[in-house]
Amino acid sequence: MINFSRLWIWRYIRDKLPWYYEVAINRKPAKYLIAARVPVNEKLTELSEDELWREFDRALNDFLELWRRVKYNEVDIRNMPKASPSLLDLTAEITRRMIRHCEFCEWRCRVDRVGGKRLGVCMLDSTSRVSTYFHHLGEELPLRGVMGSGTIFFTSCNFRCAFCQNADISRDRFNGVVMNPRQIASAAVILRLEGVHNINWVGGEPTPHLHNIVETIRLIANQGIKVLEGLSNDEYDAVLSVKADFIPYNFSRDWASYDNELNVPMLWNSNFYMTVETTKLLRVLMDIWLPDFKYGNNKCAFRISRIPRYFEVVSRNHKLVYDWGEDMIIRHLVMPGHVEDDSKPVLKWIADNMPGVLVNIMDQYRPENETDPDSPRFNPEFRELARRPSREELMEVYRYARDLGLNFELISFEKRIDIKYLGDEDSLIERLDNL
Repeated sequence: MINFSRLWIWRYIRDKLPWYYEVAINRKPAKYLIAARVPVNEKLTELSEDELWREFDRALNDFLELWRRVKYNEVDIRNMPKASPSLLDLTAEITRRMIRHCEFCEWRCRVDRVGGKRLGVCMLDSTSRVSTYFHHLGEELPLRGVMGSGTIFFTSCNFRCAFCQNADISRDRFNGVVMNPRQIASAAVILRLEGVHNINWVGGEPTPHLHNIVETIRLIANQGIKVLEGLSNDEYDAVLSVKADFIPYNFSRDWASYDNELNVPMLWNSNFYMTVETTKLLRVLMDIWLPDFKYGNNKCAFRISRIPRYFEVVSRNHKLVYDWGEDMIIRHLVMPGHVEDDSKPVLKWIADNMPGVLVNIMDQYRPENETDPDSPRFNPEFRELARRPSREELMEVYRYARDLGLNFELISFEKRIDIKYLGDEDSLIERLDNL
């Protein structure tokens, strides 16, 4: 983890991601290890769902106080025993109840996904499929570091984006391999022992898999690397079958330990169309957030991604996490023909409501799926999206973001910035103008 801590970018943004940085280098415990020390009512299974939520709100206050004391070195949780039951057990029990009337995302389908007789928008029952997991070396520099982001790709999604670059994952709910929480935890443990800097929950969309993700994290907190011991040979073979790294990595407990406990930052990589209830549960589990903010108006969101009430839901969740003081990087993808309708309104809202937050203005859009003229799925309704954004469109968005004072240059251009310019703001601006 020494090379990770010496990355040049930390000189400029460490104050924006202070908690994540400390957890990534094992100087602080991940939130799940703190939540494991917060005791809750011993009779969880006997409480109604409303009573569980009241218990969660009470325990959340205890968690936040303990987290604050850990951050400011007022307490060392290594001297504290784990609670039984803990806030992690409570969170898992709530998600087990919620999936019986699923309200993980703002579609609020309220179907019983355990029974499986009806399916909601995500088209999932209670099982989770993992398409691949691997050391992702293409994420933002603070996330990929030197050993990669430990990305776990779940199948299915609650959006229907016409341009989806992962349509094989998001549209095909039978893609990948069915994994139970112990198998998912084993994949996460393998990745961390191999040196990844975080576990990156993504898809598709991770939100429909909340119940299994929560249980996975609970297993990691309670059993650490011992989760591997509970797998049958067939289960272990299934885990290895979807590992998509092209090179072998060495194992080291030194990369993964806070004292004798497995330690890894948890990252929520999401379209952010969660309910407030889901967001509250994630608050005690996620060390860093990586939300998308695609659309500046509901009309475009519904036409292109088939999502109602997009702006009010996603902006609400962004503001909620920001106001909590969480570490986060916002992604905005520039789409061709949508600078005025979407890019500018999104960036203006961020500037007005989330000053100082890190933003990645992404130029990676390419026509895929229904927007690709060469695809049999091409839909002429999305003809304006059947090209990459032009240089003029991208530069207009960059200039607008700079005029707003957004903190975007280092995150957005880190692969193209010459480090020698970093000490001179005027030279950096000149460099960006010439990108």
